[in-house]
Amino acid sequence: MSAPLPPEVPGVSGGHDARIAPDAVPSTAPQWRRLDPRTLLVHCGWMGAPLASLALTALATGGRIDTKAWISLAAIAASFAVVTTLGLIRWARTDFRVTADTLDVRTGLLNRRLRSVPLHRIRTVDLTATPLHRLLGVTVLRAGTAGSADGGGELSLEALTTREADRLRAELLTRADTEGAATDPVLARISWRWLRYAPLTFWVVGGVFVAAGSVYRVLDGMGIEPWRIGFVRQAFVDFGAGALWLTIPAALLAVLALGSLGAIVLYVENWWGYRLEWTDPRTLRVRRGLFTTRSVTIERARLRGVVLREPLLLRAGGGALVRAVAGGLGNREENRKRSGLMPPAPRAQALRVAGGALRAPFPGGCGPTPLAPHPRAALRRRRVRGLLFVVLPGTAVLGGLGAAFTPVLLHCAWIYAVLGTPLTLRLAGDAYRSLGHAVEGRYLVGRSGTFSRDTFALQREGVAAWTFSTSPFTRRSGLVTLTAAVAAGEDGYRIRDLAADEAPAFAAAAAPGILDEFLVRPGEQHRA
Repeated sequence: MSAPLPPEVPGVSGGHDARIAPDAVPSTAPQWRRLDPRTLLVHCGWMGAPLASLALTALATGGRIDTKAWISLAAIAASFAVVTTLGLIRWARTDFRVTADTLDVRTGLLNRRLRSVPLHRIRTVDLTATPLHRLLGVTVLRAGTAGSADGGGELSLEALTTREADRLRAELLTRADTEGAATDPVLARISWRWLRYAPLTFWVVGGVFVAAGSVYRVLDGMGIEPWRIGFVRQAFVDFGAGALWLTIPAALLAVLALGSLGAIVLYVENWWGYRLEWTDPRTLRVRRGLFTTRSVTIERARLRGVVLREPLLLRAGGGALVRAVAGGLGNREENRKRSGLMPPAPRAQALRVAGGALRAPFPGGCGPTPLAPHPRAALRRRRVRGLLFVVLPGTAVLGGLGAAFTPVLLHCAWIYAVLGTPLTLRLAGDAYRSLGHAVEGRYLVGRSGTFSRDTFALQREGVAAWTFSTSPFTRRSGLVTLTAAVAAGEDGYRIRDLAADEAPAFAAAAAPGILDEFLVRPGEQHRA
């Protein structure tokens, strides 16, 4: 008895026995995937503000909606139809896939566009979810590539389910790198004792006025004049009728209290669930956020250094924060949002986190090499600038107004000069003491600033170019500002007011090879 023949393969004809060996079956190509349909609902989130405005207007007017409001409602309905149609087309005509080597994204209706990025060029993967995204269970994935500082090299997928986004991020970051594994991959977690540093920021005062301006614009857009509201008008009347030596301090205390409360709320919202960790030996990840969650990953190969930032109030309270200097984090605005490695926290903890990100002790904070001081001419320059641009203009303006209108302002002018001069000189001295630079191992270190004292540590091999900046005044003082150009972070990091005759040698030692052709050796100078 003969053995039964295998079943015929569809599409294969002929008299020969047709068989397909298991290893001869072609491998399945990666399938194209769609965005989540809930993308359409995310695109319509913009309607919340105008609809809420109409609802508040109806409540304020007792339910009476005039013709202007009906026209606005019709415009919103028409915009909804247009946005929904465009969103449906965009969703239907957008798909993506991950191959063994590339991330491919296809978009477009009439003109189809295919963007294909090699996986080895993807440096960061950022997951962002606003409250609306979280309500719908979706998130936005942004993959930053090498050279995407202007946003042109960034791929964005909106929106994916949270599970799909996590899985896709893992697909994009699957390359292994066993170099320099850390004993403890978790560098920092949130500690609510750090809340005491939240009020030590500019937003304690500035945030109150920003919030007040935003409320004013909203009410003005609704046709409501804030100064005509009863309790607002009464508050101004009471303020003017009271003793100013009591009402003004009370108003300042109220602003500080509101600002402190707002700063704490923002701190909690931004850094809730904060966790900084090495997910593998080559990937640093920051996770944080309460309503708007954010998860930013930074490839170690693109991490060029860190910045220890100490604003004036935070420094007075013994605190600091840490930012990464890394490529692929987007343009300048996006870089500010994504580069934060740590919230305002104790300075010792910030130094530990900065060192953990560098896999070495943070230079300039606890390194063996002290920062070199700058010439005394830098101190003189800061004192003169403070007196010329802060004390003198304020005194002149108050004096001129006093001579023109009321003698009270003349007294304000001399009081301003008497109080402002020592304060300005003190700040100038602090700014001078903050200056410093050094080369420590693999890193170029620089420090400057008084209102925000920044200490940066950059990998020396990451310096692409040097810029020497002078002005007529600095040239006369023998000073120069040296800027290290880096394809990451803020693009350039300045070492201010070095001695002009020492700057070229320092730059050549910090990043060898860049300035060699411009330097003249002593022997060459004699031969010339």
